[in-house]
Amino acid sequence: MGAAFLQALRACLGDSNVLVDGDLDAYQVDWRKRYRGRALAVARPSCTDEVAAVVRLCATHGVPIVPQGGNTGLVGGGVPDASGDQLLLSLSRMRRVRAVDPDNLTATVEAGCVLQALQDEAEAHDLLFPLRLGSEGSCTIGGNLASNAGGTQVLRYGNARELCLGLEVVTASGEVWHGLSGLRKDNTGYDLRDLFIGSEGTLGIITAATMKLFPRPAASLVALAACPDIDGVLGLLRIARKRLDAGLTGFELIERFAMGLVARHLPQLRQPLPGAPWTALLELSAECEGVAGQRLEGVLAEASEQGLLSDAVVSASAAQASELWQLRESIPSAQASEGLNIKHDIGLPVSAIPGFLREVLASLQVEVPGLRPVLFGHLGDGNLHFNLQAPEGMAPDAFLHQYEARLNALVYDAVLARGGTFSAEHGIGALKVAELAARKSPVALAMMRAVKRALDPQCLLNPGRLLAMQ
Repeated sequence: MGAAFLQALRACLGDSNVLVDGDLDAYQVDWRKRYRGRALAVARPSCTDEVAAVVRLCATHGVPIVPQGGNTGLVGGGVPDASGDQLLLSLSRMRRVRAVDPDNLTATVEAGCVLQALQDEAEAHDLLFPLRLGSEGSCTIGGNLASNAGGTQVLRYGNARELCLGLEVVTASGEVWHGLSGLRKDNTGYDLRDLFIGSEGTLGIITAATMKLFPRPAASLVALAACPDIDGVLGLLRIARKRLDAGLTGFELIERFAMGLVARHLPQLRQPLPGAPWTALLELSAECEGVAGQRLEGVLAEASEQGLLSDAVVSASAAQASELWQLRESIPSAQASEGLNIKHDIGLPVSAIPGFLREVLASLQVEVPGLRPVLFGHLGDGNLHFNLQAPEGMAPDAFLHQYEARLNALVYDAVLARGGTFSAEHGIGALKVAELAARKSPVALAMMRAVKRALDPQCLLNPGRLLAMQ
């Protein structure tokens, strides 16, 4: 069966686009180096028709499919398991920008289009595509949509779901749903687009998308503010929302240890403020630089008068703004240099965050004295990356083995008790399947399984990811 399948696959894609030998780690090992699989083969189609043909072959031969974009996911959702039975379907060759419609403020791109390429294409038309991620140089639009990626500008522009108007999808039977549309209004039945966004390749394979573009702001300024406590950061956010309204396009939170990791592992990045318990990064977009500067200075002045911050710096150029953002965006790579850690991608009502942090940080030190929390994230939309580094001197792999399950339970129980979620923007993948099965309501799980069975009756699309089927 395997030989016949591979022969048919080569006839469909050509020998050079069916990889079975050599170093395939780029496809089979996830970004965190936590999951290492073994694929039956790596298939690299170049167009939607080829994707559909590959899916039909898999349906005929009963071969499971793992779709993959840029392989930048953090939950093991885009790499094969160790069985050697799963086909890794890479969409990396499908990277064209099919069309840009400046008057309609849309761009239609293929699933393998790298996020930065779409950003650059929008800029070439003096427009903005606002999805911003630390992995934007390698992650792809298809993966962004399959995981409903968030990033640093959700506060103003929303998640990937809110940025998408239409999709082209290959179904589990190998048919093509031509749902590409640039319409803002289309009430003609169920919203199939929203069904596939965030489904992590378990319901269909996204091959193209029509994305929203926006007018490019005339001016953008960034401020870094040092705050004495988390209540001060929340107070600063409150003032920024009141004074800046929709002009507030980013509000990020960084705790002292997270900023210290950047200083330790990336000393070439200049840190303009002395160390503080908490640091906030604000971005303001406005109609002109002078107005933006006045408005941002007004926010910082009011916060200072109320004792909410101890120091602040405002970018004086685009280069300085980029340097300030780089401090925030470099935290994941600094963490990686420190060693494996327990990652939590949680979402909470913003008002619940101070109480959550006070309770959980104290509880964690009781459970594991010397534990080093790495806290940062998108405070403006309530999404925290609440990561836990081993105490000094403890081997990271031993730390994960001994404490991960216990600390996950502690953190997730506290999150859910406050109306939050244990997966805000990274998805479920393979990492959190058991958590979803245990913590999602039985009614929700039953509906999700019914959808999965209806759209993928053979359960060949990304099995073992997102949803346990029993």
